[in-house]
Amino acid sequence: MKRAGVLLLGALPVIAAGVYLAVPDDSAGSADTASSASSSSPASAESARDDAKDRAEREQEREADDALIADLPPGLAAPAKKELAQQVVSSAENSTTRWRTAYGSIEDVGDGDGYTAGIVGFCTGTHDLLTLVERYTEAHPDNGLAGYLPALREVDGSDSHEGLDPGFTAAWKAEAEIPAFRAAQEEERDRVYFEPAVRLAKLDGLGTLGQFVYYDAMVFHGPDTDAEGFYGLRERAMAKARTPGQGGAEKAYLDAFLDVRKQAMEAKRPGIDTSRVDTAQRRFLAAGNMELATPLVWEMYGDTYRVP
Repeated sequence: MKRAGVLLLGALPVIAAGVYLAVPDDSAGSADTASSASSSSPASAESARDDAKDRAEREQEREADDALIADLPPGLAAPAKKELAQQVVSSAENSTTRWRTAYGSIEDVGDGDGYTAGIVGFCTGTHDLLTLVERYTEAHPDNGLAGYLPALREVDGSDSHEGLDPGFTAAWKAEAEIPAFRAAQEEERDRVYFEPAVRLAKLDGLGTLGQFVYYDAMVFHGPDTDAEGFYGLRERAMAKARTPGQGGAEKAYLDAFLDVRKQAMEAKRPGIDTSRVDTAQRRFLAAGNMELATPLVWEMYGDTYRVP
C-alpha cells in the first residue's frame, strides 16, 4: 500500500578518470599521470577490497539467517495461516474477507496516495503500483496497462490523476480479469510485503501472531526506513521493549510495537479509524492467541468478521 523503500546494502566503487585536453610538457604530463595513478590506485584497490569484504560478510549473515529460519516452524507462511492473513488484511483494505474479489478494485480513497487498487491496496502515489505494472509489463509487454506507464511515473509520489483519467480505472479492472495479472499482484504482494515481514519477524523471535503484526504493518506503512515506515516503527518499538530474539517477552514487545504503530497512523491522518490495531490485533494479543488459531473473531470499522 505504501512506498517500497530502497535499502542500500552496498555500493560499487566509482573511479573517476581524468581527461587531459592539453599537456604542454609530455614528460611532465607522464610524470603527473603516473604520480596520480600511484596515489589513487592503492586507495581504489583498498575500497574494492572493503566492498568485497562487506558483500561477503552480508552473504554469510544471510546464509546464517536462512539456516536459522529453516529450522523454525512455518508460522504465517503455512498455507492455511497465509490464507487467514490475507483474509484479515482484506477486511481492512477491502471490507471483505474474500480477498480474491479485490484484484480489480480501484478508487481514490482521499488519503493523498492517489488511486488505491488491488489485493493489498497498491497506490499510484506510493511507487508500489508503478513497480507492479513495470514488472508485469516486462513479462507481458502488450498488456492493457502498459500504455499508462509514462503517466504512472509522472504521478508517482503524488495524489495526481494526470494522464490516468478517464481510462485507467477501466483498464485496471479489465486487466484484473486476466489470470496472469492476478498472479502478478500476488507475486508482488509476497515479494514486497509478506515474505520480508515474515522473515524479519522470525529473526526477531516472533510467533505467528507477531509475524502477522509485522505483515499488516508492512502493507499499511510500507517497507520504508523513515520514522513512519515499517522499519522506522520497528526501531522505535525496539527502543521501548526488547524483541524475543533479544531476550524480551513477546507480548510486551508486540504491545510496544502496536503502540508505536497506532501513534504513527494517527500522526499521519488525525481521526483515522485504527480498528486494524484496536479491535483486531490487540484483541488477538489480549486473548493470548499467539499462534493466530481459529476460530477467529475481530471487528473492522464497526463490522464483525469470523473465520471458523
